[in-house]
Amino acid sequence: MNILIVEDEKLAAGKLASMLTEIDPTLRIAGQTGSIRESVQWLMQNRADLIFLDIQLSDGLSFSIFEQVQVATPVIFTTAFDQYAIQAFQLNSVAYLLKPIRKRDLEESLKKFDQLKSAFRIDFESLLAQVQGTAPAYKKRFLIQIGQKIKRIESPDVAYFYVRDKSCFLCTRSGSSYPVEYTLDGLQSLTDPARFFRINRKYLVSLESIAHMTAYSRGRIKLTLDPPAADEFDTIVSIDRSSGVKDWMNQ
Repeated sequence: MNILIVEDEKLAAGKLASMLTEIDPTLRIAGQTGSIRESVQWLMQNRADLIFLDIQLSDGLSFSIFEQVQVATPVIFTTAFDQYAIQAFQLNSVAYLLKPIRKRDLEESLKKFDQLKSAFRIDFESLLAQVQGTAPAYKKRFLIQIGQKIKRIESPDVAYFYVRDKSCFLCTRSGSSYPVEYTLDGLQSLTDPARFFRINRKYLVSLESIAHMTAYSRGRIKLTLDPPAADEFDTIVSIDRSSGVKDWMNQ
């Protein structure tokens, strides 16, 4: 089982890792992060079976991680304070451990996780949405950091997302571009598929951003976006997605 430890105190992280491997030598510490930013980046690129999450990190409360990246992994919260218990249990919480963490409490939390593992394999949110006939919730806004300032951009104001030089950017309907700490794969799962479509490896576009469509070679489609893309040849729909984009636009 792969475990991610999110803890800004290296000594505490090391002690927790040691206790975990003492309890169960088959456990693997897949990653250790110490800040919100570092944790978001790790979760966008890796997967864990269980997360031990310190609530108070060097750059803020770790609850904000769940606002920046979709986390379906069960969480065991660790903290020196108990005032965050209710908020913690509104998330994917298995247990809430107060520091200093006792080995017996750690063993009990792992036992509880083992008992609940089958339940965590079910996507209850999607299941409930299907039963009730409601749509699943998608990301409503994005927080963009520009120097020391943080800007909020509502999802309806996003024209498209694109990749340049291995970094991901958001382009607003007014034509402003900002870097975002997501991958296109991650954004594809966070955005409403009725409004956004992944046309190729570089672009995830909104329906409203498509100004024109032109037939291109080998059955492909070339899109003209508004605001315009930096390179018009980057917005050619890949062969395997050309039929899909027509179905998407024809819904």
